[in-house]
Amino acid sequence: MKIALAQLNYHIGNFESNTAKIIDSINTARSNGADLVVFAELCISGYPARDFLEFKEFIGLCEQSAQQIAAVCTDIACIIGIPAPNKHKSKGGKDLHNSAYFIADGKVLQVVNKALLPNYDVFDEYRYFEPETQFACVEYKGRRIALTICEDLWNTIENPLYITRPMDELIKQQPEVMINIAASPFAYNHDEERIQILGDNAKHYKLPLLYVNHVGAQTEIIFDGGSLVFDNTGKLVDEMPYFKEALAYYTLNDDASITPNQPVTLKEQRQSDIEQIYEGLILGIRDYFKKSGFSKATLGLSGGIDSAIVAALAVDALGAENVMGVLLPSKFSTGHSVSDAEALVKNLGCKSETIAIKGITDAFEEALHPQFQGLPFNIAEENLQARSRAVLLMAMCNKFGYILLNTSNKSEAAVGYGTLYGDMCGGISVLGDVYKTQVYQLARYINRDREVIPENTISKPPSAELRPDQKDSDSLPDYDTLDTILVEYIEYRLSSAEIIQLGYDEATVRRVIKLVNTAEHKRYQTPPILRVSPKAFGMGRRMPIVGKYLS
Repeated sequence: MKIALAQLNYHIGNFESNTAKIIDSINTARSNGADLVVFAELCISGYPARDFLEFKEFIGLCEQSAQQIAAVCTDIACIIGIPAPNKHKSKGGKDLHNSAYFIADGKVLQVVNKALLPNYDVFDEYRYFEPETQFACVEYKGRRIALTICEDLWNTIENPLYITRPMDELIKQQPEVMINIAASPFAYNHDEERIQILGDNAKHYKLPLLYVNHVGAQTEIIFDGGSLVFDNTGKLVDEMPYFKEALAYYTLNDDASITPNQPVTLKEQRQSDIEQIYEGLILGIRDYFKKSGFSKATLGLSGGIDSAIVAALAVDALGAENVMGVLLPSKFSTGHSVSDAEALVKNLGCKSETIAIKGITDAFEEALHPQFQGLPFNIAEENLQARSRAVLLMAMCNKFGYILLNTSNKSEAAVGYGTLYGDMCGGISVLGDVYKTQVYQLARYINRDREVIPENTISKPPSAELRPDQKDSDSLPDYDTLDTILVEYIEYRLSSAEIIQLGYDEATVRRVIKLVNTAEHKRYQTPPILRVSPKAFGMGRRMPIVGKYLS
């Protein structure tokens, strides 16, 4: 049996586009002699469709798309992922199943429903779907297929949490191959983990395994592709490209071996975390704009490293002609801040404008003079500068149809080192899941072939430049220390006591964690953050604003 794996970039709710892509892949696979073409989990609707799933019309349009696809599958079979009505709803439970349709001979021959529904981090499938409890293999052209929906990514072979695991039931029916359709979001450490878990499954059940993933970004969630094929010993046979669409072919032989029908793309050396973050952010920016119907971006250029990195990423994602950098110097901006920003614009070839904000902030201070008279300069005046910049940037967006890119990094977002309705505004947060130390690594990676980010931008001490001679280190621990503490608290969920036991200074740890907890109200009001880590701010980390937790 010749099986095609279709790794595609879907658009949530865009049934015309999704269906056309699927049918085009079916036609291509047919012309290349495939017997079966496999698509990803919930490919018809896009993933995650969230509360679109609560609209009957949306589910009806999913079914219409499935019928259009079935009509072209007269001499080839396909597997598609779709939200399907729960036919046993009368007995209780949710309205829908997370389903896979096995289509052949112009109709849906079998429906397989997902059993292990993830309900952690960015996943919320128990909100919408009823888990399956009955399992049956799919038979096609004399082959018995164990079809599962993302369950093989659950490392539950030795985990007693789930009494019924789909493959434990399906293996009793003596399948010859496992096919797993998935929607597995990107995180920079996920590729090796995914390969390990799937390989363990193939080895455990002694069956070849073909795994198909989404590629593309859906607002903050990025899918990296990397669909995989394993033999019945758990050996990795092929690894499809990351961060791009692809269609690949494999022959399932009578001895249960798998033969790729194209040169394999196994990586001798895996991409570094920073390389993956870079590729993920490019895809995230590009898809956010394309799927939102926008093409042009703007951002404030301070001469600092964060805005420089975002500008470089935006140019790579959208093209230099579609990126506008706006220099917004204040009375506290240093000469090198302006010259560094100008050098960046020259290196990138993007457009730029310069709008001085001194007169604007002076006018605000003059208007507030009766109220502020006799009081020392403090954060109030500092924030007036950040908010003045935001007003100007949003005016540019409104006038010229730009989307504003937020440039705050994860370290700043974690400790609240940012101004609400100032530098924290924007349509999408590009670096909100990238720690400051990783930002510097990104700069070196971007500069790997030539100087794009000016060297002075990288080497100078970071500063918000909201008061004379201000530096980030005036308010925060050095970023090497800060980021390691933040990783332990945010990614690994360690308490302050546990972090202190690792050897960190107690006063510093308690101060950092207090800053994180008290900044929650700010993070609730930030733009969506492109997710590249195992634990991003936003829907994957849900904390109460007014809760009191003495960590």
